[in-house]
Amino acid sequence: MYKNKNVHLIGIGGVSMSGIAEMLINLGACVTGSDMAESKITKHLEQMGIKIFYGHYPEAIKNADVVVYTAAISKDDPERLKAQELKKELYERAEFLGQLMTLYKNRICISGTHGKSTTTGMISSIFLEAKLNPTIQIGAILPAINSTSHIGSKDYLIMEACEYVDSFLHFLPTAEVVTNIDNDHLDYFKNLDNIKKSFNKYASLLPKDGYLIVNNDNQNSDDLKFNTTGKVITYGIDKESDFQAINIKVDDEGFYSFDILKDNAQFLSINLQIKGFHNVYNALAAIAIASQYITNVDFFKEGIESYHGVERRFEYIGTYHDALIYDDYAHHPTEMQTTLETLNKIVHKKTFAIFQPHTYSRTKEHMDSFAQILKNFDEVIIAKIYPARETDDLGISGNTLVDAINKLGGNAVYINNFDDIVTYLKDKLMPQDIAITIGAGPINEVASKLKEKSK
Repeated sequence: MYKNKNVHLIGIGGVSMSGIAEMLINLGACVTGSDMAESKITKHLEQMGIKIFYGHYPEAIKNADVVVYTAAISKDDPERLKAQELKKELYERAEFLGQLMTLYKNRICISGTHGKSTTTGMISSIFLEAKLNPTIQIGAILPAINSTSHIGSKDYLIMEACEYVDSFLHFLPTAEVVTNIDNDHLDYFKNLDNIKKSFNKYASLLPKDGYLIVNNDNQNSDDLKFNTTGKVITYGIDKESDFQAINIKVDDEGFYSFDILKDNAQFLSINLQIKGFHNVYNALAAIAIASQYITNVDFFKEGIESYHGVERRFEYIGTYHDALIYDDYAHHPTEMQTTLETLNKIVHKKTFAIFQPHTYSRTKEHMDSFAQILKNFDEVIIAKIYPARETDDLGISGNTLVDAINKLGGNAVYINNFDDIVTYLKDKLMPQDIAITIGAGPINEVASKLKEKSK
């Protein structure tokens, strides 16, 4: 399809775009790209022989047969405008990825408001244990492949599918895992009803011989089964499901073990190697979809129990003077509540949350919920809001959240600079305390700097 074609990727340093770049190289295309700054991802792509331009570089468009851009690229981007001027084939990332998916026989897409990356990682781990060599596209670094992407066979594509701006409606899945549906990305969807409508459209994309894996305990997902002609397979804990977890136990370090019933019969026992009750659901989802392709249950157990997580999902970073340091990608109240519950299962003294709100719109929409959760930490540090794609026009800041927390009886301070946060924590953290950086922005740098200070 793209052999010997020149393809230019605007925003090549993004997780999904870098995966597309590797897929194109594997297909024999000549790939170039551009991004605003050098990163770990762009360095990796350059080592593969991809020419990358930093900053705006319209000249790079001249030799391109096809140009692909991410949704974050503005309409007046110089390279995008040059592609239009030269009448190049021009695609938004999701639309282009949908075309590439047709090259794969089994296309397993993992979506949902929370848990996508972890569930994608667990599914990938099972398929890797089974020696099926899947092609993988995931939204976080998976240690088993030391990357966010793996170019394997064309028999299986395992791919994280984000709902933001309806990206996943461009995809052509043969199987879908929907972890849950919650009120997120309201800057685009506006309300929960619109999110549910979008997921229902997504479910309708499945062919008649496709599979829809649904969380039976998530009420917002109930209508999905009525919007597909594919086979519906349920998983859950509270409700009787095709795959159901029972006898759930947790140890002093926060690791869960449980039995799985399949069609009400004992199927498998699992001992998770990642913390958190929510990962019982993620493991059920992974096993439910894997069982449609793999018959040897040993691979399910080996895949799940050898899985130690992806980067930035309640990731253990190290210690600082015998205080434990973790990092978590949570940036929505539901995720943060899960983070708090997971942390409280670990034996500790004081808890320190270092939270960087993600986008002004999300911070404003969930201000009260964020405050209600964060007041439960012993000490809270709020960093400057990470704007991502937004500009500051809503009249809120990190201080606004600090005030909301403290009004509820919490103990929060605002510290703008990451280095100042590290200095503040150095005098506070004591043995057996837990400090956790929380957010989808670069707040994890604080955790890394604390670890470095301990050496």
